[in-house]
Amino acid sequence: MINLQDYLRIKERRHFSGSRKSTLRNWGRNGKIPTYRHPINRYRLYKKAELETVLHETEQSGKRLKDVKRK
Repeated sequence: MINLQDYLRIKERRHFSGSRKSTLRNWGRNGKIPTYRHPINRYRLYKKAELETVLHETEQSGKRLKDVKRK
């Protein structure tokens, strides 16, 4: 079972990253951050640690978020 405390729902992301809902959806579609689904309601979930990594890499590189490519 997933520990949901390690994840953020799309509506919770703003407090964490300040990004728009559409930004996280696009990052997921473009492979910049993995998207997970809640096992019951299928809401999009994002691991806090992975989101922190993307934001940290962006800050360190000086690139815009849309230019960061995930592996």
